[in-house]
Amino acid sequence: MSRRSGILEFAVLGLLRESPMHGYELRKRLNTSLGVFRAFSYGTLYPCLKTLVTNGWLIEEPGAGPADAPAPLAGRRAKIVYRLTAEGKEHFEDLLSQTGPDAYEDEHFAARFAFFGQTSRDVRMRVLEGRRSRLEERLEKMRLSFARTRERLDDYTLELQRHGMESVEREVRWLNELIESERAGRDQRRPGPGDAAQQDTSGETGGLPRHRDSTRPDPSDDTAT
Repeated sequence: MSRRSGILEFAVLGLLRESPMHGYELRKRLNTSLGVFRAFSYGTLYPCLKTLVTNGWLIEEPGAGPADAPAPLAGRRAKIVYRLTAEGKEHFEDLLSQTGPDAYEDEHFAARFAFFGQTSRDVRMRVLEGRRSRLEERLEKMRLSFARTRERLDDYTLELQRHGMESVEREVRWLNELIESERAGRDQRRPGPGDAAQQDTSGETGGLPRHRDSTRPDPSDDTAT
């Protein structure tokens, strides 16, 4: 399975965990809610849905299309609703618990972050810290490259490199704030003797900062590679 198709399967399972949907509604949600999928098409989505049905993670059910969906042509079959199975939910929860290197990559991190509300606090922390470590390594390489080549580059290329470094620096600052907020939320909600298990698996955002401003990057912002 390619990394791109793996991210799409993860996002589809996550959205269907919220509620059953038609392919049209799924595509709309992927386009509007998860920026990483703005440029994909039905030709990408439906093979993914077919694979998930074959694997037993989704089932197809007939149903009326959403109000804003295009009207079907005469003779076409009824719209299909996709519903998550118990096995599909279990598979998604397994994917949600993974904190390996793929969780830190640019596209996958954006999709993982979109479902942090369904992710346990400990997993969120490991993903955020892994992402920060990955970006700090990237930033160090960018700075070394900039120092070696700056005398040979024209002003516009230098400005582009500075922009790339600033983008990564902004995301590192944003990650630092999120990590500190998660830690603060955990400290504020110390479990009692009978609450430890609930604290470990809770998907509540706890200390997530509520304010937003124009200087804080979106997790799907482009960063230099």
